[in-house]
Amino acid sequence: MSTPGRGLHGHVLDTLGPAITGGEYPPGSVLRTDELAQHFEVSRSVMREAVRVLESMHLVESRRRVGVTVRPKCEWNVYDPQVIRWRLAGADRPHQLRSLTVLRSALEPVAAGLAAKHATAQQCAELTECALGMVANSRGHKLEQYLIHDVAFHRVILTASGNEMFARLGDVVAEVLAGRTHHEVMFEDPDPAAVTLHVRVAEAVRGGDAARAQELTRQITVGALEELDILAP
Repeated sequence: MSTPGRGLHGHVLDTLGPAITGGEYPPGSVLRTDELAQHFEVSRSVMREAVRVLESMHLVESRRRVGVTVRPKCEWNVYDPQVIRWRLAGADRPHQLRSLTVLRSALEPVAAGLAAKHATAQQCAELTECALGMVANSRGHKLEQYLIHDVAFHRVILTASGNEMFARLGDVVAEVLAGRTHHEVMFEDPDPAAVTLHVRVAEAVRGGDAARAQELTRQITVGALEELDILAP
C-alpha cells in the first residue's frame, strides 16, 4: 500500500522503509542519496524528501561527508504507525505483534476503567454501536468489516479514558488490529467469547463500573495473546 499524500517520495518510502525495518540495511549501514536516487529513478530532491521522512521516524540520520546512516533499532520511533506497518509486513512480524499486544494488555484495561468514570453519553453510545457492529460482522468471514468496528471500539475506549496520552495511542492499536487481520493472524471468524467481552465492556462503561470494565478488557487482551501463541508463535 502506497504512503498516502506523499507522491514520488512515497514510492521510495514504500521500498526503502520496509528494507530498513526488515534488516536489509542493518544498523550502521550507510546509504548514498545519489546512488539511491539513481536506483529509484527519482530526482535528488525527491530522494532528500524521502530521507527527511525516514529521519523523522528516527530510522536514519544524515551527516555531512558520511551520508545517511541507519540508526540502531532502539532509537527508532516504534510508535510511528508507518514504522509499525512496515515491521508487521516483514520478518519482524511475530515479535512486533507480541510486543504491541503486550503493550495493549498493559494499557487498555486501565483505559477502560477510566472510561467507565469519564465517558460521555455520546461516547457510551458510540461504544455500544461499535460493539453491535462487531457482533453483526462476526460471522461469515467478514473480517474487514469486523475490523472497522473493532478499531473504532478501541479508539473510543482510549479517548473516553480522558487521558490524552492514552488517546494518542489509538493509531498504534489500530495498526496492530489491522496487522492481525491483513497478515492472517486471526481465525477465519473472531472468537465468539472475545466478541461477547466487547459487548460487556460497553455495558460496564455505560454503567460506570470501572472495575468490571477493566477486568473484562484485561480478558480481551489476554485472549489476544493466547491467539498469538496459536497463530504466530
